[in-house]
Amino acid sequence: MAQVPGSLSEFLSAQRCVIRVALTRVRGSSPRNEGTEMFVAPGALWGTIGGGQLEYIAINAARDMLRDGALHQDLDVPLGPEIGQCCGGRVELNLTRMRASDKWAATERAALREEALPHVYVMGAGHVGRALANQLQHLPVRCILVDTRPEEIELCTANVDTRVSAIPEAEIWSAPAGSAFIVLTHDHGLDFLLTSAALERQDAAYVGMIGSATKRVKLRNWAHKNCDGQSIEQLNCPIGASGSRDKRPSVIAAFVVAEVMADLTSETAATALTGANQAPLLGNQTDRKGRLA
Repeated sequence: MAQVPGSLSEFLSAQRCVIRVALTRVRGSSPRNEGTEMFVAPGALWGTIGGGQLEYIAINAARDMLRDGALHQDLDVPLGPEIGQCCGGRVELNLTRMRASDKWAATERAALREEALPHVYVMGAGHVGRALANQLQHLPVRCILVDTRPEEIELCTANVDTRVSAIPEAEIWSAPAGSAFIVLTHDHGLDFLLTSAALERQDAAYVGMIGSATKRVKLRNWAHKNCDGQSIEQLNCPIGASGSRDKRPSVIAAFVVAEVMADLTSETAATALTGANQAPLLGNQTDRKGRLA
């Protein structure tokens, strides 16, 4: 089986002839937004413009160009019964044979998008923390797994940043604006300290702490007494409160990841992020925060 390249740069370096497929205009409903790119080589692909018949048409057109030596083509595709798709919108595609300079520019754009990815700090590398890392590694975020215990960090096999820190709150203090913080350490006192530090920032896209409604009340009382009356209004606790009674780490992690991504890709968050081409996913924040503050 052929090895899948780990980055767009590796893909473009490995392919001599590549067609860049770009969504240049979207009218109505579409699987992806304007600016989305896909790269088509004779026997390989990188990226997606949404799948379905639209992508099938684009891939065929791109490979026809590669076979015929064409340099450029524009497509105007209705996403309706004409192609057996039911989005109902219409998209315009630009297909271009890539030169060396085009490959360099695409690599630079990818690097900028990588730098702009929201940071998700998983504070605690226990069973649930590692399960979160396993799932977040596949999503458009930069996951940082933090713990005071090197032996727990060593158990993580996910392709994420891992940090052993004697002062884990320092990771929260130095995080970029718009980060998400998921607190689930082995110590309730440390949970309170880290959650308070994340809430104190007032610029986090998401702050969540593992626990129950009772633990939330205890944190509220602790923060009011020890943190100058700090409010926990913006805290998600319990996290992943979907109603499921399944306590397996991977299941808990799945619900928490869905919750975090809903906040990170909300309309408000998407407006704040530059270079993002993901469609908004709006979550019902009021119902799941379990507010008792």
